[in-house]
Amino acid sequence: MLTNLPNLLTYSRIIAIPVIVCLLLFVDDPAGSWLAFSVYTYACLTDFFDGYLARIWEQQSSLGRFLDPIADKLLVASVLLVLVGVDRFGGLTILPAAVILCREILVSGLREFLAEVRVGLPVSRLAKWKTTLQMLALGFLLVGPAGPDFGPLGTLDIGLIGLWAAAALTLVTGYDYLWAGLKHVNAPDDPAGNDADGAGGAKPESDTTGVAPDQGSH
Repeated sequence: MLTNLPNLLTYSRIIAIPVIVCLLLFVDDPAGSWLAFSVYTYACLTDFFDGYLARIWEQQSSLGRFLDPIADKLLVASVLLVLVGVDRFGGLTILPAAVILCREILVSGLREFLAEVRVGLPVSRLAKWKTTLQMLALGFLLVGPAGPDFGPLGTLDIGLIGLWAAAALTLVTGYDYLWAGLKHVNAPDDPAGNDADGAGGAKPESDTTGVAPDQGSH
C-alpha cells in the first residue's frame, strides 16, 4: 500500500511544497508566479484524486489517512508564509492568514485528542466551502501582479478578498469544531474508550477536502 497511486499522489503533493516556495522566491516574475501557480494547481488536484481513487479502487490505508491531512496543512501553511515572505501581502492582511493558520492548529489538536478517545470529528459542508474558497484565494495570490485585471480588480485584489472571506468562514467552522470537541473533552471518562454519546470507534476524517469528502481515506 505504500506505493499505490493514491499514496504516490499524496507524496507528490508534499514534494510540490518546496518546489512552489523555490519558484516564488528564486524565479523572476512573471514566470516565477505562473510556474508556482501551476505546481500549486497540481497539488490541489492531487488533494481530490488521491481520496477519490483510493475509494473507488478500495486502496484505503492507515498511511493515507495519516499523510493526507498533514500534506494539506503543510501546503496551506507554506504558501501563506512564502506569500508574506515575498511581500505579496502584509500589514493588516496578515490577520486572516494568522486566523487560518491558528484554526488549522486548533483542529489538528482536537482531532489528535478525539482520536485517542476513539471519536470522529465529521467534516461539515461549510468547512468544505471554506477550503475551496481558501484554495482559490491562495491561487490568485500566487499569480498576484503577474495576472490579468478583472474590471476594477486585479488578480491580487481578488486573492486578498478571497483570503478575508476564507478567514471569516474559518472562524465559523473553527468555532463549530471547537464546540463539538469540547463536548467530548468535558464528557465523563468511559473505561471502554467510548464517549458519552456512544460514538466510540469512529475514525477521524480530514477537514481539508475542498471538493469531495473523506480525502484522507486512502
